[in-house]
Amino acid sequence: MSMLQVEGLTKTYGDKTLFDNLSFTIREKERIGLIGINGTGKSTLLKILAGIESADKGNLIHANDFQIEYLPQQPELNEELTVMEQIYFGDTIIMKAMRAYEQSLLLFEKEPERDEYQRQFIKWQQRMDELDAWEANTIAKTILSKLGITNFGTTIKQLSGGQKKRVAIAKALIQPADLLLLDEPTNHLDHETIEWLESFLSTYKGSIILITHDRYFLNRVTNNMYELDQGRLFTYVGNYELFLEKKAERELQEVQRDQKRANILRRELAWLKRGAKARTTKQKARIGRVEALKAEEGVTQRGEFDFAIGSKRLGKQVIELTDVTKSYDQRVLIQSLDYLIVKGERLGIVGPNGSGKSTLLNMLAGRIQPDHGTIATGETVKIGYYTQEDEEIDGSLRMIDYIKEIAEVVYTVDGTVITAEQMLERFLFPRSMQYTYIRRLSGGERRRLYLLKVLMTEPNVLFLDEPTNDLDTETLSVLEDYLDQFPGVVITVSHDRYFLDRVVDHLLVFEGEGIVSRFQGHYTDYLAQKQVEFEQTKVEKKDSRMQGESKKEPRKKLSYKDQLEWNEIENKITELEQKIETVEEEIIAAGSDYGVIQERMKEKEQLEADLETTIERWTELSLLVEEIENSHKK
Repeated sequence: MSMLQVEGLTKTYGDKTLFDNLSFTIREKERIGLIGINGTGKSTLLKILAGIESADKGNLIHANDFQIEYLPQQPELNEELTVMEQIYFGDTIIMKAMRAYEQSLLLFEKEPERDEYQRQFIKWQQRMDELDAWEANTIAKTILSKLGITNFGTTIKQLSGGQKKRVAIAKALIQPADLLLLDEPTNHLDHETIEWLESFLSTYKGSIILITHDRYFLNRVTNNMYELDQGRLFTYVGNYELFLEKKAERELQEVQRDQKRANILRRELAWLKRGAKARTTKQKARIGRVEALKAEEGVTQRGEFDFAIGSKRLGKQVIELTDVTKSYDQRVLIQSLDYLIVKGERLGIVGPNGSGKSTLLNMLAGRIQPDHGTIATGETVKIGYYTQEDEEIDGSLRMIDYIKEIAEVVYTVDGTVITAEQMLERFLFPRSMQYTYIRRLSGGERRRLYLLKVLMTEPNVLFLDEPTNDLDTETLSVLEDYLDQFPGVVITVSHDRYFLDRVVDHLLVFEGEGIVSRFQGHYTDYLAQKQVEFEQTKVEKKDSRMQGESKKEPRKKLSYKDQLEWNEIENKITELEQKIETVEEEIIAAGSDYGVIQERMKEKEQLEADLETTIERWTELSLLVEEIENSHKK
């Protein structure tokens, strides 16, 4: 069933066309992954669908009550609100009810004997019931807790950047919507939180369109893929894995069509060069045909690396850490770390946000010093450092000039010359774009350009701090191809499971309280081992609890409280069963009075829940009584 129909959507910025005449339909329960290289307009498309930006042309057709919830890449929150107030910032009715209830509760607790405070408290309890605000409040707190936010009364201005993003995610997930738009929801989330988000979205009632660099996340969450490419939209049924297969088929067909076009063009040009004696109509038609073929765009060559960039020779000594300790604000991040980095190393650094991963990279790069211990760097080491912070880039420069400031050419291992223009092409900047002023680039395109600049310095030790946060999936594939050929050392901080599996072969794991452990293997292997350890710990705790229980002396009699409960519990069960029968009769007698029926149905549900709980308790007590009787017989 169609929920949203998009017809003829067009958007331009200056003389740059982001997309032209896009038409597509979003149906119920669709899980759409939107991909494309940075700068193609993915975020802009989401903003247009959300009604935040307008299109130059086109229509969005949907029902009047169609609800859209949008999570931007950089959420803007009200700094003065508390976490819970921010969650319901758009829902003023619930927000006012919650505030009024909390205020009346405080007054009532302060002076419970005051009638006016009692009335206010009861009034706002009833209002919360009417709005189903109790359930909404519980759901909100559960989702916030899963996202790592547990202090619900904290104001937004007291949170870190990562915590603010998590609050924004919670707000987007909690609000009921027919279509949920998520722009990079996995940025700055750890593995456990991403796995929880995958599970949550699998049961989400509405449709979803999401942009993310996390390819495992794309593969597990989506059932359709949309690709923005040079102003056109290509749609694929299936997840990310199926998309890769179908895209490869499409690009092969495009290459074959382009080859056919080139062959026709060569034949036509050869005919014209022979020259015809008469300028016949047929000849003029052929000339027109040649011009049309020339005007057709060929297939854009994608970036890929089939060569190894040369770099300065790396000696035997790379970097050695001895007894390194580092603290911030009286919190130990790294305690007595010894580690030797060797030639050819492919090392991933993982752990929770704020645990000290970037601090370690900065110490390795010599930007900050350890509190204790030494870091010895070999004389031949030349570091290239891709940081999380945006580098100040002169917007008045053209792209090609910015790269040529570093080097006009680089050399492969076998001495082949690769020009700056060719490197830009391999990093998805076609020749037609290379003289564009940097100020006209999107944020993602600037990050891609900055990455290329780091690589053009020809380092032999490469540090990458969260490279996947700002790079699209296609750029990441290019970077991974580059690193396959890179002859030096690679050390990366990342939460991206796919990238880590693809690039590194062992890990340094920040476990908290200054402990940094080592793991030999891929990130997926590490996660699997942690899961086995977790399950084993659960089993050991259960066995220990059961052994403890088996060692207990059998009870000789029920406690006074249990005996009183046992004496009355069967009467209580009978009483509840009778009440349920009475309520059922009242429901039948109510006829078409839906107000009465609804009240009695709620009462019946509560009575049934009480009956189930009472029966469970009766079972527990009866087992105790049986155990006591058996012990007496012995």
